[in-house]
Parts: sequence; C-alpha cells; structure tokens
Amino acid sequence: MKKFVVNFKEVDKHDISSVGGKGANLGEMTKIGIPVPGGFIVTAESYYNFLDVNGLREKITSTLKNLDVSNSQDLEDTSIRVQKLIEGEHIPKEIADEIIRHYTTMGRIFHDPYVAIRSSATAEDLPTASFAGQQATYLNIKGEASVVYHVRKCWASLFTARAIFYRVENKFDHLKVGIAVPVQKMVQSEKSGIMFTINPVTGEKKTMVIEATFGLGELIVQGAVTPDHYEIDKHTLEILHKKVNIQEKYMVLKKGKTIIDYVKSSIRDKQKITDAQIVKLAHIGKTLERHYYYPQDIEWAVEDDKIYITQTRPITTMESSSKTYLEQKGDRHEVAHTHVVLLQGDPASPGIASGPVRIVKSVKEINSVKKGEILVAPQTNPDYVPAMRKVVGIITETGGRTSHAAIVSRELGIPAVVGVVGALKKLTNGQIITIHGSRGVIYKGGIYKSAGLKSDSAQISSLTPGVRKVYVPHKTATKVYVNLAEPERAIDTSKRHVDGVGLLRAEFMIAGIGTHPKKFIKEKKQTVFVNELARGLASFCEAFYPRPVVYRATDFRTNEYRNLKGGDEFEPTEANPMLGFRGCFRYITDPNVFELELEAIKHVRNKQGLKNLWLMIPFVHTPEEFAQVKKIIASNGLSRNSSFKLWMMVEIPSNVILLEEFLNLGIDGVSIGSNDLTMLILGVDRDNSDVASVFNERNPAVMWAIEHVIKTCQKHNVTSSICGQAPSDYPELVEKLIKWGITSISVNRDVIDQVRDTIYNAELKLIK
Repeated sequence: MKKFVVNFKEVDKHDISSVGGKGANLGEMTKIGIPVPGGFIVTAESYYNFLDVNGLREKITSTLKNLDVSNSQDLEDTSIRVQKLIEGEHIPKEIADEIIRHYTTMGRIFHDPYVAIRSSATAEDLPTASFAGQQATYLNIKGEASVVYHVRKCWASLFTARAIFYRVENKFDHLKVGIAVPVQKMVQSEKSGIMFTINPVTGEKKTMVIEATFGLGELIVQGAVTPDHYEIDKHTLEILHKKVNIQEKYMVLKKGKTIIDYVKSSIRDKQKITDAQIVKLAHIGKTLERHYYYPQDIEWAVEDDKIYITQTRPITTMESSSKTYLEQKGDRHEVAHTHVVLLQGDPASPGIASGPVRIVKSVKEINSVKKGEILVAPQTNPDYVPAMRKVVGIITETGGRTSHAAIVSRELGIPAVVGVVGALKKLTNGQIITIHGSRGVIYKGGIYKSAGLKSDSAQISSLTPGVRKVYVPHKTATKVYVNLAEPERAIDTSKRHVDGVGLLRAEFMIAGIGTHPKKFIKEKKQTVFVNELARGLASFCEAFYPRPVVYRATDFRTNEYRNLKGGDEFEPTEANPMLGFRGCFRYITDPNVFELELEAIKHVRNKQGLKNLWLMIPFVHTPEEFAQVKKIIASNGLSRNSSFKLWMMVEIPSNVILLEEFLNLGIDGVSIGSNDLTMLILGVDRDNSDVASVFNERNPAVMWAIEHVIKTCQKHNVTSSICGQAPSDYPELVEKLIKWGITSISVNRDVIDQVRDTIYNAELKLIK
C-alpha cells in the first residue's frame, strides 16, 4: 500500500505495516460489520514521506545519538528537541490535500464533524509490543487546518520521552517504527468504557469484564475515576457480578471545548449502563474474540443509546495475569489472617509484594523512586512507566482494572491494587507494607506465611523488602515441562523451576511472521520464512539450553491459515476446520511447507549448535500417515538419535486404540493432548458454548484412554507426557497420572510450582 490516506473500509488486519495496529483493527472491524464510527487513516507512508521531504531522518538520528534513557532529564530534553524538529516542518502539499479531501467528505456525511485524532504506531498494539498510550490522542478536533495540524502533532508524539524509552527497552529501531494517524468521527459519549474478553486479573477465560464511566473514555484509561465493574459469563452472557461506584467528575464537550465537569449529584451513584447494554457489549466482545482467535481489549462508547466500538487490540498480559503460586487456595499460600489490613481497593494485577512505600503525587517526582519500593500515586499515565519498571508493587487512589496502572502492572508482572481511597493520606514514605494484588488488600508490614510450610503450620516469616515471591522447589522423578508459544516469554520462564518445554506451539511464531508460508514459496522467498522461524525457535532453545524444547509442528487449521497474508489464495473454506485439513495429513499431502519447518529445525540444531530442539507431530490419523511423515523427516536430513527425539501427539481415539502399532514404527515419546482427545472421545466441539457443559477431561472414558496410553508406553519403554489444559486445572488428575506412571507433565507457566508440589506429594504417597 502506497496511498497517503485511506478510508477504514480499504484496510484490514493485514495492513499493520501501513496503518499500524489501531488502524488495521478499525478497518478489520468495519469490514466485518462491527459498529465502528466512520473515518480515515493517514498512513505510515505519509509520515515517511514527510521525513524524507524535510530531511529529518539524519537530524533525528543525530539528536538521539548517545542518549542515555535512564537519565530522565536527558531523555526529556532530547524528546522535546526531536518533537520541535518535526513540528517545525511543513506537511507536503499532496499529503495535506488528501487529508483535507477526506475530512471534507466526512463533513458531507456527518455535518462538519468533530473528530478524534489518534496515533497508530506500526509497533503498537501487537502481541509483542503493547503499552497503553504510547503516542498522543486528540479529542474533539474540528476544521481542516486543525486536523492537518494535529496529524503532525501525532507524528511528533512518536518521540515523546515515554515512547523513546519504550523503543530502546524493546530494541526497536526509532526510524523503522512508523506511525499512522486514524481520524475518526468523534462519539460524544454519554457513557464509555473498556471491555476485556477474559478476566484481566485472574486470566479466567470464561469470564468477560466490562468497566464503565459517564462521559468520554479518557478518564477511565487514565485511571482518574473509578468505574463501574461488571463481570459476565462468556458462554451464557449472564451478568455474574456488578459493582457500581460513585463518579463525581466526567469529561465532556461543552461550547466547543473538551472539559472535565461535575456529574449531576442525582446520578453520581447510579449504574452507568443498563443490563441490556452490558449483554449487548458482551455479545460484541465474543464476536471479536472469535474473529481474531485471541482475547481482546476493547474500547467502547454509547451515544444516544447506540453502542460504538472505537478500538480493539489483543490482550498481551494473559500469562502474567494468571494466579501466582503464592495465591493458590489453601492456608499455606495465604497472607496470615492475623496481619493488619491497612487499606482495601480493587484487585488489578495478581501477586504478593512487600516493600517500602514511595508516594509520587505527579510525574515530576518519579526520579525519587528506587528499586524495590511500592509506588503509591493518585493515578498513573505512560510517563510513569520508567518508575513502574523499578518497583515491586503499585497502588493508585483512583482507577479500575482497565486503567493505565492496571494494564501496565499486568504487562510488567507486578502486583497492583487500584481505587484505594485515601492511600496518599494513610500511607507514608518508607513505611513497609505488603500488597496482595489478587485480593485488593494492603497489609501492615512485610509478613506472610512461608510458601514451603505445611498447611497446619502457624510459623510466620518476614519478607525482605522488595522481594515479590519465595518458593523452594521440590525435586521430583516426574519431569515438569511448560507449555509455551511466545518467544518474549522464553527467558523469564526458563528461570522458573522447570525441566524444559513440553509443548512449543508454532502458531504464535507463524502468526508473528504474518504471511502464509506458501506465499513465500510462490515468491521464492522461502529463506525469509525459514530464517524467521529459526530465530523464534532459537530464542526458546537458547533460553532453556540444555533442557529439551519439544517443538510441535504447525497445527494451524484452514480458517486460521486464511488469516495470514495470502491465506485466501491457498486455503480452502471448510465447514468444520477442527476436523479438517490439519496436522500430519497436511504435511504428507503437500510437504513443501513442512520441509520449511524441518529446514528451520536443522538451522537451529546444526548451524547454531542448539541440540536440545526436538520435534513432535500433531493430529496423526493412522499409523500409515506416521510412517509417511517419518520418511519426509529422514529424507530432509533429520534422524532420531540421543539428542534428537521424535514425539507424537496422542489426541485422536485412533491414537489410543492403535497405539502399539504407532509405537512399533519407532517413536521416542508421546504427549497426550487432552483438549482434542476429550473433544473427540465425547463428540463435543470444545469451541461451542452450547455444549460446553458436556466437555469434561475427567470423564471416565477419557480417564480410561489416558491410563491406557501411559501404561502402553511403559510396556514399550517409551516416554509419556501430557500437554493439554487438564493437568493445569485439576490437581486430582495429576495424582492419577503419577500413579499410572507418566514420565512428564507439561503445564501452563502460571501453575508450574503448584503442579510440581502436587507431583511431589503424589510421588511421596507411592513411596510410602
């Protein structure tokens, strides 16, 4: 795409490089019929053209040279200089004319409209790059000249101090990150808010969360007000919980200006939106999650009782949102009941932390923050991020679970409590406190029950200020592996008490590449795909070396492959992709893509010397299929040996029934995919909410199948593992797996320590 300005309907989710994540999602939602306010996007090509015409690239590079982002004053001064460089140059006439033409067209539809002008950086709102509010947003802008002026202001905001800091931290090249500018009809919302299609604090996937305020949505994002909080059952759309909060101020357009005004006293304590609107919003949320195949963070607004969706993006904090080991149920993991409660608020990010209080009343005071402290502030905004990276916990006086403080705390993996009324008055600098992010409670002192104590022990121990978690692992005969997908999680997870990666999913890495592999083949760019995949695989292998990393070859279904760039050309449309063209059958029908995967594996093992990379084949219908895929693997120069193990997923009933035939072909290990196996044994579509209650991994038929697999593998001296969701959810199943003789269990990263403890106790019972 080389256009300077495009309408929403001209772009979709494949156009991130041109219109950024925000712009691409606005276009995608428009195309699928989501109620999105109309508008257009000034593309990243316009920004790059502006830089080149005005010779700004060298000037910006020179200004940023030798910048130390840890020096707050130097960072701020440099930021101001770069922004002045951009704001001091003229936008080329052909770009300005296009902006004015599109704005004028909007005026014919919406009658001289007020618009919202937002920034959409090409590295923003992506699964690997997302922090709330990196660039500027301008509301209620009106008039041709003003629109052009604020587009340039958005370009300049690519170099705010917080944005420069973020790119340096994430190793993004400043001049390779572009910025597009969506210009959208302004919704004069009576009510607005944010919706998460999972619970952002607990990671619970069956619950949706909606937060709502009066007025425009900026105050809820800033955390300047404490919103209503509603929780909804995703399957039934039943409202499970409502918490209505008093709202005294709101943001509104009056006399042509966006101001903060007082809410009428008669409605301050009223529920912000109706139950019917809550359900309608939840339905839209389900639709978006189903369309994107990923949980979504959605911004919405209501004007004249009509709901509009103004933004959606993937939730990037699911893993850090899940409960930590110290927060599992049971007395041994709880803060002592005798501990004095100082304050309470809303849980915003899970975890337990102790440390000294550091009160920061404005961004001017963030330089006073030291490592290991607990930040206490009225609210936070993106300028607080450098300080938030230093602390072990965050408390804000206002805000909800969708505020900036909550979102960034979950991104950073530190506990947070928001909406803590009176925190700045009741806490003092240097005071030692304990923050419990899942309960929303602040305790006096730094004391809680030790993680390693038995449940009947009353011993209390002190936490060193600045320490978030304490866990001494048990040694177990059964290996504890982890399920992973995202390269950016590799290093942190490798530091956990885990024996390797039992399931490395390819799908996130392939989605990150973004283009259908057959498109690379057609364009003779196979090396691009191989190198990108190899880089992703190597990041896991390096982090976990010498522990094994079991890579499950691609198991994209056709509907998922179609979402990749070029996918429409190469993928059929199937009525039931779950039972369609996927897994092993895809490899032997057309080996070309599978051979690219094998080439990436060889690159990692042979050229980079990372011999801890193994291979697992998914969704194998018959022994004959497995024999054929083994021939493809061997013909591409990969053969089983002491350092290269070949595993097979057991997830189809035929795998269970014919297991001995599969094993006789030569397999080093099997891994039970309990999700698909349960679905296919019970005949239940696990993605269908209407029959969700029937799906149960603990059904006797499923239990029989799992036991049969483990004992058959024992008989043939083949290792057995399980990598589905069930072991992460059901401790009683883990005990049975140990009893039957499983050799490893692969679980989600949030329950590694909990499952290892369960394994330890189960093994202890067997010994006794």
